[in-house]
Amino acid sequence: MLAPFLVGALALLVVPAAGMFLLIFIAYDGLSPPAWAGMQNIAYVFNDRLFWIAARNSIVFVALAVPLRLLGALAIALLLSQRRRGVGLYRVAVYLPTIIPDVAYALIWLWIFNPLYGPLNRAIGAAGLPTPAWLADPTWAFLAIVIMSLFQIGEGVVVFLAGLRDIPEELYQAAAIDGGSRWQMFRSITLPLLAPWLLLLAVRDLLLSSQNTFTPAYLMTGGGPYYATLFMPLLIYEEAFNRFRFGEAATMLLLLLLWLGVVLWLTYETLGGWGYADDV
Repeated sequence: MLAPFLVGALALLVVPAAGMFLLIFIAYDGLSPPAWAGMQNIAYVFNDRLFWIAARNSIVFVALAVPLRLLGALAIALLLSQRRRGVGLYRVAVYLPTIIPDVAYALIWLWIFNPLYGPLNRAIGAAGLPTPAWLADPTWAFLAIVIMSLFQIGEGVVVFLAGLRDIPEELYQAAAIDGGSRWQMFRSITLPLLAPWLLLLAVRDLLLSSQNTFTPAYLMTGGGPYYATLFMPLLIYEEAFNRFRFGEAATMLLLLLLWLGVVLWLTYETLGGWGYADDV
């Protein structure tokens, strides 16, 4: 029964991954015959200034976007967990940006961030505040990519809503009888029992945030201005398909995967595992 899935995984995952590892030690541009390069690709990557710029941008983006996405999803889930009139419509509104295709989502934000006729600057100007040149200024362009990532948290909200529903109401009732405040209930009951869901979403957001910067950076800024939005996925794409340096691109991809593995392990250890007692 698993044979079709295993064959597909072998053809679409294992074989390309093995090819990537081979490309790390091969000089290949898609036109000339492959030639053994040894450690030349690795040396090139570590001496490439753009690699370090893209790595720094990706690390800062993940460090900003992932905690903000988790906090936003948790806050909205807490607000929408109560049964009240119209809460279903709010849940749909929160989830809607998640199902918009990435290209359409990027084009919508390209219009929103337009410094001349975009609705965001019009609203800011109407309030008497200075209007930033969003995608033309290096600092604001980077923050624009972070901001647009914060609206696609619908899946995280759904997961947190499921986690909140699994928490027994009797725990809150007992805490209320003992005089516990809302903050004490959240800190001592809600947050510990949501630890498995929190770790799950942290791992998911780390993986997504390290990859989903490609479309907005490619369509909205092209990696600029002044390489402010040059992230690892975009640099790997340009290295492979614009400059035809497949060996260097494979090396960058491997380094990205190794960095993700280290970050995921640190996240798992920091949050104390999945939140379950193994001896129960």
